[in-house]
Parts: sequence; structure tokens; C-alpha cells
Amino acid sequence: MPSQPFDFTGETGQKLSGRLDLQEGPAIAHVLFAHCFTCNKNSIAAARIARGLTARGYGVLRFDFTGLGDSGGDFADSSFSGNVRDLVAAATAMRGAGRPPSILIGHSLGGAAVLAAEADIPEIVAVATIGAPVDADHVSHLFAGGLDEIMARGEAEVGIGGRPFTIRRAFVEDLAAHDQRARIAGLRGALLVLHSPQDVTVGIENAHGIFLAARHPRSFVSLAGADHLLTSPQDADYVAAVVTAWASRYLPADEPRRSDSL
Repeated sequence: MPSQPFDFTGETGQKLSGRLDLQEGPAIAHVLFAHCFTCNKNSIAAARIARGLTARGYGVLRFDFTGLGDSGGDFADSSFSGNVRDLVAAATAMRGAGRPPSILIGHSLGGAAVLAAEADIPEIVAVATIGAPVDADHVSHLFAGGLDEIMARGEAEVGIGGRPFTIRRAFVEDLAAHDQRARIAGLRGALLVLHSPQDVTVGIENAHGIFLAARHPRSFVSLAGADHLLTSPQDADYVAAVVTAWASRYLPADEPRRSDSL
């Protein structure tokens, strides 16, 4: 399937590096995908889910958040609020290119980010989260060992996924400032929560919290046996298949349709 660079400008003027994955022929709809914490647009889950979506007729933009992958900016200066603004900037760029997103998909902390960004992207009709925390500050456990130093000194270098990252006090404080449950309750579109009962990074109780906070239409699908990063190709393709079948019910009647999207 065709894939092309799709770079755009973030709110503070930094270049954000994206990849637009396209199907052959008109798209059923366009998806904006948010990767997991400290991951990037080329993570296994992002690339494989995008491939599964395009194979089913959807266009997908996946991009690197500020300070990650090929995007500009310093990760140490980033924040969850900044990730949300990056998503809104991505949607604006897609709109300008004539490919406004109808669907948001977020993996892990990216799932929390799409829940927060939905209100500011008017075209969105459906949101899907994969292994997402119900509260943004859940990610703080990844640098809990350095939390005292972060709060006392203002910053500290912590290891996340085998790589060093500088985390600042402002990042931690920003995580705690978001009322995600109120945002979830205020979602305009449909919600799909996908989560594995075996997820040891973001426990299944988070899926329960997201689902209970949301209003209908809401759906839950168990990713039984999958790990948090969806390292099995079958799990990523299953996510793509489920999302496309579920989202087809909420797309506007004038959207192009393909029978093999189900």
C-alpha cells in the first residue's frame, strides 16, 4: 500500500514527522493514530495496525510526538498537554490536505491523549483506545524510582524501555492536572476500549474505569493473550479488523464503503 512522509508544524513551531499510509482508491475514512509513551510512529504496534487498516480501505496518519523519533523539540520539554496539542495540530494538517480524520486510535498513553483531544477535533465520530490508562498520571509508575529526585531537583534522568529520558517536574505535575474521567464522560462520538487481561504494564482495571466513565455508545473488546505492546502480528491485525468493523457503524452515510472492511 502507498505510504508517504507527512510532516507538519506543531503548535510551538517545531516540525512533527508523520507517515501517511494510504489504500488504493478512495478511502473509507481517515484515522489519526497516537503511539505509546516514549514510542514513535514506527513502533511495531503503530506500523502493523496502520497496515491492517489500510488493507481494509482506511487512510492512516501516524506521527512522532514532540521530542520523539524524527520530530523536532526536546522530549524533556514535552508534556501530556503537549501531546494533546500535537494531535490537534495533526488533525488540522490532515484537514488542510483534504483528509480530515473521522477516527482516533490511541495506544497506551496515546489512548489517554486521544480521549483528551477528541473534543477539539470536530470531525471525529469514533475513538478507540488500546491498553490505555484511565488517568494520565498512571504513566508516573515508569519513573517512580526517580520521582523523589524529579520533585526535589526539578528533573532527573530515568530509564524507560531500556533508554534514558529526562523527566522534569513540570511533566509530572501536568500529568496530574488532567480530569480524564470528565473528558471521557463528555465524549461526543462512539468509544471502543480494547485491552488485554494479561497486560502487566497498564492493568485491565483501567479499561473498566474508562468504560464506566463513558456514555453510550461504548464497547469493550478483550485482547485476551496479548501483551501491552502487541508484539504478536496476529494481535495487531485483530485490532485493525475489529476497529474497522466497529467504526463502520458510525461513519457518515456519504462516506465511501467497501464490503471487505467488515
